[in-house]
Amino acid sequence: MKKLFGFLLAVLIIYVIYIDLTVGTLPSSLTQQVDAKIEVPKQQQKSDLPSFEAKVEPGETVISIVEHQLDNPLPVSITDLIQDFRKLNPGETPEKIQIGSTYHFPDYSK
Repeated sequence: MKKLFGFLLAVLIIYVIYIDLTVGTLPSSLTQQVDAKIEVPKQQQKSDLPSFEAKVEPGETVISIVEHQLDNPLPVSITDLIQDFRKLNPGETPEKIQIGSTYHFPDYSK
């Protein structure tokens, strides 16, 4: 009985791995990705925060871009950096910046 149970378990595991590798666990045909970017008028983009523009390269994050600009560690908390990034880029989140896109980043060098 143990051998039969072990065999059935092995077949089940192999089947699950096969389905995971061929079909996947996330249904890609049922979901559609919509890339909608809301254009904000230039009047609303102005902020009292000093900023600089930078194009995002592969492997970069908001923190790494700002630290590279400063050539020092962040002088503010990560929470403040996230809030300032969202003020400078309405509708954008720092977690979802796109490679090749240009964003405004807070300039803490002053």
